[in-house]
Amino acid sequence: MTKSNRLSINLASHSEKGLKEINEDAVGFFVPTEDRLLEGKGIILAVADGVSSAEAGKDASETAVKRFIDDYYPTPDTWSVKHAGQKLLSNINITLFKRSHEFANEEKGYLTTFSGLVIKSRTCHLFHVGDSRAYLFRNNELKQLTRDHVASIATGRSFLARAVGMDNCLQIDYSTVDLEDNDLLLATSDGIHDFLELDKLTEILSLNISEQEKIDLLAKTAFDNGSDDNISGVIAQVNQLPNESLNDYNSKLLRLPFPPPLDPGVKLDGYKVIKELFASSRSQLYLVEDTDSGEQMVMKTPSITFEEDTGYIDRFIQEEWIGKRISSEYVVKIIEQKRPRTCLYYLMEYVHGISMDKWMKQNHFPKPKVAISIIEKIAKGLAEFHKTETIHQDLKPANILIDTHNNIKIVDFGSVFVAGLAEIFIPLEHEGVLGTATYSDPKYLLGKNTGIQGDLYALATISYELFCGKLPYGEKIEECQTAFEYDRLRYIPANEVNPVIPMWFDRTLQRGVAFDLEERYENIDEFLTDLKNPNPVYLRDDPKVTKNKSQVLFWQLLSGFWILMLILVIAMFKQG
Repeated sequence: MTKSNRLSINLASHSEKGLKEINEDAVGFFVPTEDRLLEGKGIILAVADGVSSAEAGKDASETAVKRFIDDYYPTPDTWSVKHAGQKLLSNINITLFKRSHEFANEEKGYLTTFSGLVIKSRTCHLFHVGDSRAYLFRNNELKQLTRDHVASIATGRSFLARAVGMDNCLQIDYSTVDLEDNDLLLATSDGIHDFLELDKLTEILSLNISEQEKIDLLAKTAFDNGSDDNISGVIAQVNQLPNESLNDYNSKLLRLPFPPPLDPGVKLDGYKVIKELFASSRSQLYLVEDTDSGEQMVMKTPSITFEEDTGYIDRFIQEEWIGKRISSEYVVKIIEQKRPRTCLYYLMEYVHGISMDKWMKQNHFPKPKVAISIIEKIAKGLAEFHKTETIHQDLKPANILIDTHNNIKIVDFGSVFVAGLAEIFIPLEHEGVLGTATYSDPKYLLGKNTGIQGDLYALATISYELFCGKLPYGEKIEECQTAFEYDRLRYIPANEVNPVIPMWFDRTLQRGVAFDLEERYENIDEFLTDLKNPNPVYLRDDPKVTKNKSQVLFWQLLSGFWILMLILVIAMFKQG
Protein backbone atom coordinates (compact mmCIF):
# COMPACT_ATOMS: atom_id res chain seq x y z
CA MET A 1 0.00 0.00 0.00
CA THR A 2 1.69 3.20 -1.16
CA LYS A 3 1.93 6.16 1.16
CA SER A 4 -0.42 8.12 -1.09
CA ASN A 5 -2.99 5.37 -0.75
CA ARG A 6 -2.87 4.91 3.02
CA LEU A 7 -5.76 5.41 5.39
CA SER A 8 -4.99 8.74 7.07
CA ILE A 9 -6.89 9.91 10.17
CA ASN A 10 -6.29 12.53 12.87
CA LEU A 11 -7.30 11.38 16.36
CA ALA A 12 -7.75 13.22 19.65
CA SER A 13 -9.31 12.35 23.01
CA HIS A 14 -10.28 13.92 26.31
CA SER A 15 -11.26 12.31 29.61
CA GLU A 16 -11.67 13.94 33.04
CA LYS A 17 -13.47 13.21 36.29
CA GLY A 18 -15.44 16.48 36.23
CA LEU A 19 -17.30 17.04 39.50
CA LYS A 20 -17.01 13.40 40.55
CA GLU A 21 -14.37 12.08 42.92
CA ILE A 22 -12.92 9.60 40.42
CA ASN A 23 -13.00 9.18 36.67
CA GLU A 24 -14.86 6.00 35.77
CA ASP A 25 -14.79 6.73 32.03
CA ALA A 26 -12.16 5.28 29.71
CA VAL A 27 -11.16 6.34 26.20
CA GLY A 28 -8.59 4.94 23.83
CA PHE A 29 -7.48 4.68 20.22
CA PHE A 30 -4.81 2.89 18.26
CA VAL A 31 -3.29 3.47 14.82
CA PRO A 32 -1.04 0.63 13.54
CA THR A 33 2.34 1.70 12.21
CA GLU A 34 2.60 -1.36 9.95
CA ASP A 35 0.81 -1.06 6.61
CA ARG A 36 -0.14 -4.72 6.87
CA LEU A 37 -2.14 -4.09 10.07
CA LEU A 38 -3.44 -0.72 8.96
CA GLU A 39 -4.85 -2.24 5.78
CA GLY A 40 -5.86 -5.62 7.17
CA LYS A 41 -7.17 -4.60 10.60
CA GLY A 42 -7.75 -0.84 10.56
CA ILE A 43 -7.87 1.85 13.27
CA ILE A 44 -9.71 1.59 16.60
CA LEU A 45 -11.26 4.26 18.83
CA ALA A 46 -13.43 3.54 21.84
CA VAL A 47 -15.28 5.14 24.76
CA ALA A 48 -16.58 3.32 27.84
CA ASP A 49 -18.54 4.75 30.77
CA GLY A 50 -18.27 2.66 33.94
CA VAL A 51 -21.49 2.38 35.92
CA SER A 52 -20.75 4.20 39.19
CA SER A 53 -23.54 2.53 41.16
CA ALA A 54 -21.89 -0.83 40.49
CA GLU A 55 -18.82 0.14 42.60
CA ALA A 56 -16.32 -1.22 40.03
CA GLY A 57 -17.15 1.02 37.08
CA LYS A 58 -13.61 2.35 36.69
CA ASP A 59 -12.09 -1.13 36.44
CA ALA A 60 -14.86 -2.25 34.09
CA SER A 61 -14.48 0.64 31.62
CA GLU A 62 -10.68 0.44 31.57
CA THR A 63 -10.80 -3.32 31.06
CA ALA A 64 -13.27 -3.02 28.19
CA VAL A 65 -11.31 -0.38 26.26
CA LYS A 66 -7.86 -1.84 26.89
CA ARG A 67 -8.76 -5.44 26.10
CA PHE A 68 -10.77 -4.52 23.00
CA ILE A 69 -7.79 -2.64 21.54
CA ASP A 70 -5.08 -5.05 22.73
CA ASP A 71 -6.92 -8.23 21.71
CA TYR A 72 -8.32 -7.06 18.36
CA TYR A 73 -5.08 -6.99 16.38
CA PRO A 74 -3.91 -10.53 17.25
CA THR A 75 -7.25 -12.05 16.14
CA PRO A 76 -7.01 -14.49 13.20
CA ASP A 77 -6.69 -12.73 9.87
CA THR A 78 -9.52 -14.83 8.50
CA TRP A 79 -12.02 -13.27 10.94
CA SER A 80 -14.18 -10.44 9.68
CA VAL A 81 -14.22 -7.18 11.66
CA LYS A 82 -17.76 -7.99 12.75
CA HIS A 83 -16.86 -11.46 13.97
CA ALA A 84 -13.69 -10.29 15.72
CA GLY A 85 -15.39 -7.36 17.49
CA GLN A 86 -18.41 -9.33 18.63
CA LYS A 87 -16.30 -12.23 19.88
CA LEU A 88 -13.97 -9.91 21.79
CA LEU A 89 -16.81 -8.02 23.44
CA SER A 90 -18.53 -11.27 24.37
CA ASN A 91 -15.35 -12.49 26.03
CA ILE A 92 -14.88 -9.18 27.85
CA ASN A 93 -18.51 -9.36 28.97
CA ILE A 94 -18.06 -12.84 30.45
CA THR A 95 -14.91 -11.70 32.27
CA LEU A 96 -16.68 -8.73 33.85
CA PHE A 97 -19.81 -10.76 34.61
CA LYS A 98 -17.76 -13.38 36.47
CA ARG A 99 -15.91 -10.68 38.41
CA SER A 100 -19.23 -9.18 39.47
CA HIS A 101 -20.43 -12.52 40.83
CA GLU A 102 -17.22 -12.93 42.82
CA PHE A 103 -18.35 -9.92 44.83
CA ALA A 104 -22.06 -10.73 44.97
CA ASN A 105 -22.22 -10.35 48.75
CA GLU A 106 -20.52 -6.95 48.57
CA GLU A 107 -22.86 -5.71 45.80
CA LYS A 108 -19.81 -4.86 43.71
CA GLY A 109 -20.47 -5.07 39.99
CA TYR A 110 -18.20 -4.60 36.96
CA LEU A 111 -20.52 -2.83 34.53
CA THR A 112 -19.75 -0.41 31.72
CA THR A 113 -21.17 1.03 28.53
CA PHE A 114 -19.09 0.69 25.39
CA SER A 115 -18.92 2.33 21.97
CA GLY A 116 -16.10 1.06 19.76
CA LEU A 117 -15.36 2.10 16.19
CA VAL A 118 -13.09 0.15 13.83
CA ILE A 119 -12.17 2.10 10.71
CA LYS A 120 -10.95 -0.32 8.04
CA SER A 121 -10.46 0.65 4.40
CA ARG A 122 -13.44 2.87 3.51
CA THR A 123 -15.82 1.54 6.17
CA CYS A 124 -16.49 2.31 9.83
CA HIS A 125 -17.61 -0.73 11.87
CA LEU A 126 -19.51 0.23 15.03
CA PHE A 127 -19.97 -1.88 18.18
CA HIS A 128 -22.29 -0.40 20.81
CA VAL A 129 -23.70 -1.31 24.23
CA GLY A 130 -25.33 1.15 26.67
CA ASP A 131 -25.80 4.93 26.51
CA SER A 132 -22.45 6.21 25.37
CA ARG A 133 -22.81 7.50 21.81
CA ALA A 134 -21.20 7.70 18.39
CA TYR A 135 -21.85 10.43 15.81
CA LEU A 136 -20.99 11.11 12.17
CA PHE A 137 -20.34 14.73 11.17
CA ARG A 138 -20.48 15.20 7.39
CA ASN A 139 -21.06 18.34 5.33
CA ASN A 140 -21.92 20.34 8.47
CA GLU A 141 -24.62 17.85 9.45
CA LEU A 142 -24.42 15.73 12.61
CA LYS A 143 -26.02 12.29 12.74
CA GLN A 144 -26.26 10.01 15.79
CA LEU A 145 -25.15 6.50 14.83
CA THR A 146 -26.14 4.71 18.04
CA ARG A 147 -29.28 4.32 20.13
CA ASP A 148 -29.29 4.63 23.91
CA HIS A 149 -30.02 1.38 25.73
CA VAL A 150 -32.07 2.93 28.52
CA ALA A 151 -35.50 2.21 29.95
CA SER A 152 -37.88 4.69 31.58
CA ILE A 153 -39.97 4.10 34.68
CA ALA A 154 -43.22 5.72 35.77
CA THR A 155 -41.56 8.44 37.83
CA GLY A 156 -39.88 9.80 34.71
CA ARG A 157 -36.55 8.40 35.72
CA SER A 158 -34.55 6.13 33.43
CA PHE A 159 -32.02 3.40 34.01
CA LEU A 160 -29.43 1.60 31.93
CA ALA A 161 -31.05 -1.42 30.26
CA ARG A 162 -27.92 -2.91 28.71
CA ALA A 163 -24.26 -2.86 29.72
CA VAL A 164 -21.11 -4.93 29.34
CA GLY A 165 -20.90 -7.25 32.37
CA MET A 166 -24.62 -7.04 33.18
CA ASP A 167 -25.58 -10.50 31.91
CA ASN A 168 -23.77 -13.63 30.80
CA CYS A 169 -25.21 -13.13 27.32
CA LEU A 170 -24.43 -9.79 25.71
CA GLN A 171 -26.53 -8.14 23.00
CA ILE A 172 -24.31 -5.96 20.81
CA ASP A 173 -25.52 -3.39 18.33
CA TYR A 174 -23.37 -3.73 15.20
CA SER A 175 -23.58 -1.48 12.15
CA THR A 176 -21.40 -0.10 9.37
CA VAL A 177 -21.02 3.29 7.74
CA ASP A 178 -19.48 3.95 4.32
CA LEU A 179 -16.98 6.73 4.85
CA GLU A 180 -16.03 9.72 2.73
CA ASP A 181 -12.99 11.97 2.81
CA ASN A 182 -13.31 14.75 5.44
CA ASP A 183 -15.83 12.81 7.55
CA LEU A 184 -15.55 13.33 11.30
CA LEU A 185 -16.46 10.61 13.81
CA LEU A 186 -17.20 11.41 17.44
CA ALA A 187 -17.73 9.06 20.40
CA THR A 188 -18.75 10.48 23.79
CA SER A 189 -19.85 9.50 27.27
CA ASP A 190 -23.11 10.94 28.61
CA GLY A 191 -21.11 13.52 30.54
CA ILE A 192 -20.80 15.36 27.22
CA HIS A 193 -23.83 14.57 25.08
CA ASP A 194 -26.39 14.82 27.91
CA PHE A 195 -25.35 18.44 28.48
CA LEU A 196 -24.96 19.68 24.91
CA GLU A 197 -27.79 20.21 22.44
CA LEU A 198 -27.31 18.86 18.93
CA ASP A 199 -26.94 22.39 17.57
CA LYS A 200 -24.13 23.13 20.01
CA LEU A 201 -22.31 19.91 19.12
CA THR A 202 -22.62 20.81 15.44
CA GLU A 203 -21.38 24.35 16.04
CA ILE A 204 -18.22 23.22 17.84
CA LEU A 205 -17.43 20.48 15.33
CA SER A 206 -17.76 23.05 12.51
CA LEU A 207 -15.04 25.29 13.95
CA ASN A 208 -11.77 25.61 12.05
CA ILE A 209 -9.62 24.36 14.91
CA SER A 210 -7.63 21.19 15.58
CA GLU A 211 -9.27 17.94 16.61
CA GLN A 212 -7.74 18.19 20.09
CA GLU A 213 -9.11 21.71 20.49
CA LYS A 214 -12.55 20.50 19.41
CA ILE A 215 -12.78 17.65 21.92
CA ASP A 216 -11.36 19.85 24.68
CA LEU A 217 -13.93 22.55 23.88
CA LEU A 218 -16.77 20.00 23.88
CA ALA A 219 -15.70 18.88 27.36
CA LYS A 220 -15.37 22.44 28.69
CA THR A 221 -18.73 23.50 27.28
CA ALA A 222 -20.45 20.45 28.79
CA PHE A 223 -18.89 21.26 32.16
CA ASP A 224 -19.96 24.90 31.91
CA ASN A 225 -23.49 23.71 31.09
CA GLY A 226 -23.71 21.85 34.40
CA SER A 227 -22.34 18.40 33.64
CA ASP A 228 -22.08 16.54 36.96
CA ASP A 229 -20.62 13.37 35.45
CA ASN A 230 -17.27 12.23 34.12
CA ILE A 231 -16.58 13.96 30.80
CA SER A 232 -14.98 11.95 27.99
CA GLY A 233 -14.84 11.69 24.23
CA VAL A 234 -12.70 10.85 21.22
CA ILE A 235 -12.64 12.37 17.72
CA ALA A 236 -11.47 10.88 14.41
CA GLN A 237 -11.03 13.21 11.45
CA VAL A 238 -10.77 11.36 8.11
CA ASN A 239 -8.09 12.98 5.97
CA GLN A 240 -7.75 10.34 3.27
CA LEU A 241 -9.34 7.00 2.50
CA PRO A 242 -7.46 4.25 0.64
CA ASN A 243 -8.44 2.98 -2.77
CA GLU A 244 -11.29 0.55 -3.07
CA SER A 245 -11.06 -2.62 -1.01
CA LEU A 246 -12.19 -6.03 -2.15
CA ASN A 247 -15.64 -5.36 -0.66
CA ASP A 248 -15.82 -2.10 -2.62
CA TYR A 249 -14.96 -4.01 -5.80
CA ASN A 250 -17.60 -6.59 -5.05
CA SER A 251 -20.39 -4.09 -4.51
CA LYS A 252 -19.75 -2.55 -7.93
CA LEU A 253 -18.69 -5.51 -10.05
CA LEU A 254 -21.34 -7.97 -8.82
CA ARG A 255 -23.90 -5.95 -10.74
CA LEU A 256 -22.13 -6.43 -14.09
CA PRO A 257 -23.40 -9.11 -16.50
CA PHE A 258 -21.20 -11.93 -17.80
CA PRO A 259 -19.88 -11.33 -21.34
CA PRO A 260 -20.90 -13.84 -24.02
CA PRO A 261 -18.26 -15.96 -25.84
CA LEU A 262 -16.11 -13.52 -27.83
CA ASP A 263 -15.20 -14.25 -31.45
CA PRO A 264 -12.20 -12.64 -33.21
CA GLY A 265 -13.07 -9.14 -34.38
CA VAL A 266 -15.65 -8.48 -31.66
CA LYS A 267 -15.19 -5.21 -29.75
CA LEU A 268 -15.99 -4.86 -26.06
CA ASP A 269 -15.55 -1.55 -24.23
CA GLY A 270 -12.95 -0.43 -26.79
CA TYR A 271 -10.99 -3.70 -26.81
CA LYS A 272 -10.88 -5.70 -30.02
CA VAL A 273 -10.62 -9.49 -29.72
CA ILE A 274 -7.72 -10.88 -31.77
CA LYS A 275 -7.95 -14.54 -30.78
CA GLU A 276 -8.83 -16.91 -27.98
CA LEU A 277 -5.74 -17.97 -26.01
CA PHE A 278 -7.28 -20.43 -23.57
CA ALA A 279 -10.66 -21.76 -22.50
CA SER A 280 -11.74 -24.04 -19.66
CA SER A 281 -14.92 -24.83 -17.81
CA ARG A 282 -14.21 -21.91 -15.46
CA SER A 283 -12.88 -19.04 -17.61
CA GLN A 284 -11.64 -17.80 -20.97
CA LEU A 285 -8.53 -15.85 -21.96
CA TYR A 286 -8.50 -13.64 -25.05
CA LEU A 287 -5.74 -11.68 -26.72
CA VAL A 288 -7.23 -8.21 -27.24
CA GLU A 289 -6.05 -4.87 -28.57
CA ASP A 290 -6.91 -1.44 -27.21
CA THR A 291 -8.47 0.35 -30.19
CA ASP A 292 -7.18 3.70 -28.89
CA SER A 293 -3.54 2.88 -28.09
CA GLY A 294 -3.00 -0.31 -30.08
CA GLU A 295 -1.62 -1.99 -26.94
CA GLN A 296 -2.10 -5.75 -26.79
CA MET A 297 -3.23 -7.35 -23.55
CA VAL A 298 -5.08 -10.36 -22.22
CA MET A 299 -8.74 -10.24 -21.24
CA LYS A 300 -9.98 -12.82 -18.74
CA THR A 301 -13.72 -13.49 -18.70
CA PRO A 302 -15.76 -15.71 -16.36
CA SER A 303 -17.50 -18.83 -17.62
CA ILE A 304 -21.19 -18.26 -18.21
CA THR A 305 -21.74 -21.62 -16.49
CA PHE A 306 -21.29 -19.87 -13.13
CA GLU A 307 -23.52 -16.87 -13.83
CA GLU A 308 -25.71 -17.63 -10.79
CA ASP A 309 -22.87 -18.72 -8.49
CA THR A 310 -22.15 -15.78 -6.15
CA GLY A 311 -19.20 -17.60 -4.58
CA TYR A 312 -17.56 -18.01 -7.99
CA ILE A 313 -18.26 -14.35 -8.85
CA ASP A 314 -16.69 -13.20 -5.56
CA ARG A 315 -13.62 -15.28 -6.31
CA PHE A 316 -13.32 -13.93 -9.86
CA ILE A 317 -13.57 -10.34 -8.63
CA GLN A 318 -10.98 -11.09 -5.96
CA GLU A 319 -8.47 -12.22 -8.60
CA GLU A 320 -8.24 -8.74 -10.10
CA TRP A 321 -8.09 -7.06 -6.69
CA ILE A 322 -5.27 -9.35 -5.56
CA GLY A 323 -3.29 -8.80 -8.76
CA LYS A 324 -3.44 -5.03 -8.33
CA ARG A 325 -1.87 -5.33 -4.87
CA ILE A 326 1.22 -7.14 -6.15
CA SER A 327 3.94 -5.34 -8.07
CA SER A 328 6.78 -7.53 -9.34
CA GLU A 329 8.56 -8.13 -12.63
CA TYR A 330 8.02 -11.83 -11.93
CA VAL A 331 4.23 -11.64 -11.49
CA VAL A 332 1.83 -10.90 -14.34
CA LYS A 333 0.62 -7.31 -14.18
CA ILE A 334 -3.06 -6.41 -13.89
CA ILE A 335 -3.89 -3.49 -16.17
CA GLU A 336 -5.97 -0.63 -14.80
CA GLN A 337 -9.25 -0.09 -16.64
CA LYS A 338 -9.29 3.11 -18.68
CA ARG A 339 -12.97 2.95 -19.56
CA PRO A 340 -16.11 1.91 -17.68
CA ARG A 341 -16.88 -1.80 -17.91
CA THR A 342 -20.17 -3.01 -19.32
CA CYS A 343 -19.39 -6.67 -18.50
CA LEU A 344 -17.47 -8.65 -15.91
CA TYR A 345 -13.84 -9.20 -16.96
CA TYR A 346 -10.36 -7.91 -16.19
CA LEU A 347 -7.18 -7.17 -18.15
CA MET A 348 -3.61 -8.44 -17.80
CA GLU A 349 -0.35 -7.77 -19.58
CA TYR A 350 0.36 -10.04 -22.56
CA VAL A 351 3.45 -12.18 -21.96
CA HIS A 352 5.26 -13.52 -25.03
CA GLY A 353 6.23 -16.97 -23.88
CA ILE A 354 5.07 -20.48 -23.07
CA SER A 355 3.99 -22.19 -19.87
CA MET A 356 6.75 -23.79 -17.85
CA ASP A 357 5.33 -27.31 -18.24
CA LYS A 358 5.74 -26.98 -22.01
CA TRP A 359 9.16 -25.37 -21.57
CA MET A 360 10.41 -28.31 -19.49
CA LYS A 361 9.34 -30.75 -22.21
CA GLN A 362 11.43 -28.77 -24.68
CA ASN A 363 14.38 -28.36 -22.27
CA HIS A 364 15.17 -31.65 -20.56
CA PHE A 365 17.80 -31.28 -17.82
CA PRO A 366 18.61 -27.57 -18.36
CA LYS A 367 22.02 -26.30 -17.30
CA PRO A 368 22.17 -25.90 -13.50
CA LYS A 369 22.79 -22.16 -13.77
CA VAL A 370 19.68 -21.75 -15.93
CA ALA A 371 17.57 -23.92 -13.63
CA ILE A 372 18.71 -22.13 -10.47
CA SER A 373 18.10 -18.75 -12.11
CA ILE A 374 14.52 -19.77 -12.93
CA ILE A 375 13.94 -21.01 -9.38
CA GLU A 376 15.26 -17.75 -7.93
CA LYS A 377 12.94 -15.70 -10.13
CA ILE A 378 9.93 -17.75 -9.09
CA ALA A 379 10.98 -17.27 -5.45
CA LYS A 380 11.22 -13.50 -5.93
CA GLY A 381 7.73 -13.47 -7.40
CA LEU A 382 6.40 -15.46 -4.45
CA ALA A 383 8.14 -13.05 -2.06
CA GLU A 384 5.98 -10.23 -3.41
CA PHE A 385 2.86 -12.28 -2.69
CA HIS A 386 4.05 -12.96 0.83
CA LYS A 387 4.87 -9.29 1.50
CA THR A 388 1.15 -8.55 1.17
CA GLU A 389 0.17 -11.48 3.41
CA THR A 390 -0.92 -13.37 0.30
CA ILE A 391 -0.34 -17.07 -0.45
CA HIS A 392 -0.56 -18.31 -4.05
CA GLN A 393 -1.65 -21.85 -3.08
CA ASP A 394 -1.67 -23.22 -6.65
CA LEU A 395 1.88 -22.68 -7.87
CA LYS A 396 2.63 -25.14 -10.69
CA PRO A 397 4.48 -25.07 -14.05
CA ALA A 398 1.21 -24.43 -15.89
CA ASN A 399 0.85 -21.19 -13.89
CA ILE A 400 4.34 -19.93 -14.75
CA LEU A 401 5.17 -18.40 -18.12
CA ILE A 402 8.73 -18.36 -19.53
CA ASP A 403 9.89 -16.19 -22.41
CA THR A 404 12.82 -16.72 -24.81
CA HIS A 405 15.23 -15.08 -22.33
CA ASN A 406 14.18 -17.43 -19.52
CA ASN A 407 12.36 -14.63 -17.69
CA ILE A 408 9.30 -15.82 -15.81
CA LYS A 409 5.85 -14.54 -14.84
CA ILE A 410 3.65 -16.14 -12.21
CA VAL A 411 0.01 -16.08 -13.31
CA ASP A 412 -3.42 -17.14 -12.06
CA PHE A 413 -4.78 -15.63 -8.84
CA GLY A 414 -7.79 -17.95 -8.70
CA SER A 415 -6.69 -19.95 -5.65
CA VAL A 416 -4.89 -17.20 -3.76
CA PHE A 417 -5.50 -16.81 -0.02
CA VAL A 418 -5.30 -13.30 1.47
CA ALA A 419 -4.93 -12.87 5.20
CA GLY A 420 -7.40 -10.37 6.62
CA LEU A 421 -10.21 -11.00 4.16
CA ALA A 422 -13.59 -12.08 5.48
CA GLU A 423 -13.51 -15.52 3.94
CA ILE A 424 -13.21 -19.12 5.05
CA PHE A 425 -10.13 -21.05 4.05
CA ILE A 426 -11.12 -23.53 1.35
CA PRO A 427 -8.50 -25.98 0.03
CA LEU A 428 -8.21 -26.88 -3.65
CA GLU A 429 -10.45 -29.65 -4.85
CA HIS A 430 -9.15 -32.77 -6.59
CA GLU A 431 -10.53 -32.45 -10.09
CA GLY A 432 -8.18 -34.89 -11.76
CA VAL A 433 -6.28 -31.99 -13.31
CA LEU A 434 -2.54 -32.50 -13.66
CA GLY A 435 -0.82 -29.86 -11.61
CA THR A 436 -3.19 -29.19 -8.75
CA ALA A 437 -2.70 -32.44 -6.83
CA THR A 438 0.84 -32.83 -8.16
CA TYR A 439 2.44 -29.62 -6.92
CA SER A 440 0.25 -28.46 -4.03
CA ASP A 441 1.12 -29.22 -0.43
CA PRO A 442 -0.72 -32.41 0.66
CA LYS A 443 -1.45 -30.77 4.03
CA TYR A 444 -3.18 -27.96 2.16
CA LEU A 445 -5.13 -30.34 -0.07
CA LEU A 446 -6.35 -32.14 3.06
CA GLY A 447 -7.69 -28.91 4.56
CA LYS A 448 -4.81 -27.29 6.49
CA ASN A 449 -3.70 -23.77 5.61
CA THR A 450 0.09 -24.18 5.56
CA GLY A 451 0.79 -20.62 4.43
CA ILE A 452 4.27 -19.84 3.15
CA GLN A 453 5.37 -23.44 3.73
CA GLY A 454 2.70 -24.50 1.22
CA ASP A 455 4.13 -22.25 -1.49
CA LEU A 456 7.61 -23.47 -0.54
CA TYR A 457 6.55 -27.09 -1.07
CA ALA A 458 5.33 -26.22 -4.57
CA LEU A 459 8.58 -24.38 -5.37
CA ALA A 460 10.68 -27.31 -4.12
CA THR A 461 8.61 -29.76 -6.20
CA ILE A 462 9.16 -27.63 -9.31
CA SER A 463 12.88 -27.44 -8.48
CA TYR A 464 13.08 -31.23 -8.23
CA GLU A 465 11.32 -31.65 -11.57
CA LEU A 466 13.65 -29.14 -13.25
CA PHE A 467 16.71 -31.15 -12.27
CA CYS A 468 15.23 -34.64 -12.49
CA GLY A 469 12.49 -34.50 -15.10
CA LYS A 470 10.22 -36.36 -12.66
CA LEU A 471 8.25 -35.76 -9.47
CA PRO A 472 9.76 -36.30 -5.99
CA TYR A 473 7.08 -38.82 -4.97
CA GLY A 474 6.33 -40.25 -8.40
CA GLU A 475 3.17 -40.09 -10.48
CA LYS A 476 1.04 -41.84 -7.84
CA ILE A 477 0.79 -38.59 -5.87
CA GLU A 478 -1.82 -37.39 -8.38
CA GLU A 479 -4.17 -40.15 -7.23
CA CYS A 480 -3.89 -39.53 -3.46
CA GLN A 481 -7.07 -38.48 -1.68
CA THR A 482 -6.43 -39.22 2.00
CA ALA A 483 -3.68 -38.79 4.58
CA PHE A 484 -3.21 -42.57 4.60
CA GLU A 485 -2.53 -42.61 0.86
CA TYR A 486 0.04 -39.82 1.20
CA ASP A 487 1.74 -41.67 4.07
CA ARG A 488 2.35 -44.63 1.78
CA LEU A 489 4.39 -42.51 -0.63
CA ARG A 490 8.18 -42.43 -0.39
CA TYR A 491 10.55 -39.70 -1.53
CA ILE A 492 12.65 -40.70 -4.54
CA PRO A 493 16.25 -39.49 -4.02
CA ALA A 494 17.14 -37.00 -6.73
CA ASN A 495 20.57 -38.54 -7.26
CA GLU A 496 18.95 -41.87 -8.09
CA VAL A 497 17.12 -40.19 -10.96
CA ASN A 498 19.99 -37.91 -11.96
CA PRO A 499 23.40 -39.28 -10.72
CA VAL A 500 25.05 -35.91 -11.34
CA ILE A 501 23.20 -34.39 -8.37
CA PRO A 502 25.31 -34.31 -5.18
CA MET A 503 24.00 -35.59 -1.85
CA TRP A 504 23.70 -32.16 -0.19
CA PHE A 505 21.59 -30.88 -3.10
CA ASP A 506 19.29 -33.89 -2.81
CA ARG A 507 18.95 -33.38 0.95
CA THR A 508 17.85 -29.79 0.32
CA LEU A 509 15.18 -30.87 -2.16
CA GLN A 510 13.99 -33.63 0.18
CA ARG A 511 13.57 -31.21 3.06
CA GLY A 512 11.74 -28.76 0.79
CA VAL A 513 9.10 -31.35 -0.16
CA ALA A 514 8.82 -33.02 3.26
CA PHE A 515 5.20 -33.77 4.17
CA ASP A 516 5.93 -33.11 7.85
CA LEU A 517 5.91 -29.35 8.48
CA GLU A 518 8.39 -29.79 11.32
CA GLU A 519 10.92 -31.21 8.86
CA ARG A 520 10.19 -28.83 5.97
CA TYR A 521 11.98 -25.49 5.61
CA GLU A 522 10.08 -22.67 7.29
CA ASN A 523 10.86 -20.06 4.65
CA ILE A 524 11.93 -19.83 1.02
CA ASP A 525 15.15 -17.88 1.67
CA GLU A 526 16.55 -20.73 3.78
CA PHE A 527 15.64 -23.24 1.06
CA LEU A 528 17.35 -21.15 -1.64
CA THR A 529 20.48 -20.70 0.47
CA ASP A 530 20.91 -24.45 0.85
CA LEU A 531 20.06 -25.01 -2.80
CA LYS A 532 22.85 -22.71 -3.96
CA ASN A 533 25.46 -23.46 -1.30
CA PRO A 534 26.48 -26.82 0.25
CA ASN A 535 25.00 -26.97 3.74
CA PRO A 536 27.81 -28.17 6.07
CA VAL A 537 25.28 -30.27 8.00
CA TYR A 538 24.47 -32.29 4.91
CA LEU A 539 28.17 -32.67 4.08
CA ARG A 540 28.96 -33.82 7.61
CA ASP A 541 26.11 -36.34 7.60
CA ASP A 542 27.35 -37.79 4.31
CA PRO A 543 30.31 -40.15 5.07
CA LYS A 544 31.32 -40.03 1.43
CA VAL A 545 31.90 -36.50 0.22
CA THR A 546 31.84 -37.61 -3.39
CA LYS A 547 34.54 -36.66 -5.84
CA ASN A 548 32.71 -37.88 -8.92
CA LYS A 549 33.80 -35.74 -11.85
CA SER A 550 30.26 -35.32 -13.09
CA GLN A 551 29.24 -33.91 -9.72
CA VAL A 552 32.21 -31.55 -9.70
CA LEU A 553 31.09 -30.39 -13.15
CA PHE A 554 27.60 -29.87 -11.78
CA TRP A 555 28.92 -27.68 -8.99
CA GLN A 556 31.12 -25.71 -11.37
CA LEU A 557 28.22 -24.98 -13.65
CA LEU A 558 26.03 -23.97 -10.72
CA SER A 559 28.56 -21.55 -9.29
CA GLY A 560 32.17 -20.77 -10.06
CA PHE A 561 32.89 -20.53 -6.35
CA TRP A 562 31.44 -23.80 -5.12
CA ILE A 563 34.63 -25.88 -5.33
CA LEU A 564 36.47 -23.27 -3.28
CA MET A 565 33.65 -23.20 -0.76
CA LEU A 566 33.73 -26.98 -0.47
CA ILE A 567 37.48 -26.90 0.29
CA LEU A 568 36.90 -24.25 2.97
CA VAL A 569 34.11 -26.28 4.55
CA ILE A 570 36.26 -29.44 4.66
CA ALA A 571 39.15 -27.47 6.14
CA MET A 572 36.84 -26.07 8.80
CA PHE A 573 35.76 -29.55 9.87
CA LYS A 574 39.38 -30.77 9.99
CA GLN A 575 40.25 -27.89 12.32
CA GLY A 576 37.26 -28.75 14.48
